Amino acid sequence: MKFTNRELKELIEEGGVLETSVLRSLLKEADKKSIDLQDYLVEKNLLTDEQIGQLIAAKLDVPFATLQKKSVDEKVLNIIPKVLAQKQKAIAFEEDKYTLKVASPNPLNIQFFHVLQKKTGKDVVPYYITERDFKNSLNKYKQGLYAEFDDLIKQTINKASREESSETPIVEMLNLILDYAHENTASDIHIEPTEEEVLIRFRIDGILHTIIKMPKQIEDRIVSRVKVVAKLRTDEHNSAQDGRFMYKSEDEKVDIRVSVLPIAWGEKVVMRLLSSKNKFFALSELGLAEEDLVKVRTAITRPHGMVLATGPTGCGKTTTLYAILKLLNKKEVNISTIEDPIEYSVQGVNQVQVNPKTNLTFAEGLKSLLRQDPDILMVGEIRDEETARIAVNAAMTGHLVLSTLHTNDSATTLPRFTDMGIKAYLIASTVNLVIAQRLVRRICPQCIQSRSLTKEEVDLYGKIFSKFSGKEDIGRILVYEGKGCNSCNKTGYSGRTGIYEVLIVDEGIRKVITKKEATRGDIQKEALSKGMTTMFEDGIRKVLMGVTSIEEVVRVSEI
Repeated sequence: MKFTNRELKELIEEGGVLETSVLRSLLKEADKKSIDLQDYLVEKNLLTDEQIGQLIAAKLDVPFATLQKKSVDEKVLNIIPKVLAQKQKAIAFEEDKYTLKVASPNPLNIQFFHVLQKKTGKDVVPYYITERDFKNSLNKYKQGLYAEFDDLIKQTINKASREESSETPIVEMLNLILDYAHENTASDIHIEPTEEEVLIRFRIDGILHTIIKMPKQIEDRIVSRVKVVAKLRTDEHNSAQDGRFMYKSEDEKVDIRVSVLPIAWGEKVVMRLLSSKNKFFALSELGLAEEDLVKVRTAITRPHGMVLATGPTGCGKTTTLYAILKLLNKKEVNISTIEDPIEYSVQGVNQVQVNPKTNLTFAEGLKSLLRQDPDILMVGEIRDEETARIAVNAAMTGHLVLSTLHTNDSATTLPRFTDMGIKAYLIASTVNLVIAQRLVRRICPQCIQSRSLTKEEVDLYGKIFSKFSGKEDIGRILVYEGKGCNSCNKTGYSGRTGIYEVLIVDEGIRKVITKKEATRGDIQKEALSKGMTTMFEDGIRKVLMGVTSIEEVVRVSEI
């Protein structure tokens, strides 16, 4: 049961837990940003999710439940299988001889509870649980999956060993690996041969985890199965091959890109999972600070010029550009993109997939798009001088161009163009804004805990913490970390967010760029003098907010 922002405001007013004037102001802000008032209040630490949940439960006249830190018996949990739990938004969490307790954000779903009552023969008692708690509690299903994964793989391996002529066990094995990877939001699957075994590794939240080790004798058959579904040559073992296939999970289709490469101990397979339901983030959801959001929104309202997202592979650059496209996507403008691959399907945007086999490269595709009367162009990546030259010319001739570049920080972006052969005055007159970014893992909300700064951290980062906390007594500053629990598979982290460095190319920066032999240091010095926040500083802000840990910020940042 979803309460509108206005209904929730009235409910909180009745509860008397926030002043009416404050609540009215927050409602306006939430409506303006098109976000839920409940999420907004929690993010601003004005009310907890639990406090709001209790008010809603009282209004609905049902008991309230919170499952985040509650242990649920696996047998009880599976009374409602995960697929059904997601569809009906209901989790069974406790039972006795006569009753079954079920937590749901929609405790008035009478029809489903009636069916459940007939199925179990028990009285179903619905409890209200918040949407946030419900989504987090779905992780409890993963615990059972982690526990049985090893056994299932071993059973499949044994079948394969006994049934050499049958492909069924290998098909089951690959399906199991794909299911488990998708279930755990892995972005990549690595099938990696070593001298004595084969490792199955998943990249989750940017970190590679070894999931299972398989016997060497299974290697050829599992690699062959991947080649078959990806329509690659099964008799070729000495050349690199690329392919793709579509995998259907229980709730969606997943586009999987396959790379096979011969290495010392066999053929290594990497599969990238591109979900058809990838979340299309709003710009305000990416983790940009308020002042940086204003800079980005101002830059993209200009009718021409370039907006660049920079950073290493897998740092969320494309997601940032899509969030900008979401804001710009209006009926009165023609938006075209050239991408490799197309990661999100966007209605109303003309999206072109790079295809080197037909000479449809970034440069050639961009030339063609310029003949399609575009207002806004997105180039997936500027890789070479030709693409850079065409993109700069497009930005000069009245188009807004969005693109990505591989550089370590925002200031390095501009000299990088010079290295590609672009004249300094062209760079200065076309680039409007550069967003440098990294992805850091979020601390798991189930096991977050606070601690004081260590002496080493005070010595290294004390001034920055003091600057962004407003506290001179550094000993009173608290930072946060995840202890590790079942919900996060003992990692202490769950999900990711961005840390950013937003550089506006204003008159001061333009003068530095056009100055003879201007360096990255010159550009950064000018930007910092105008108040630019570095990625590391933005990371420290998020550490103080309890979003991520110092270790994560240090891991991904260059200080």
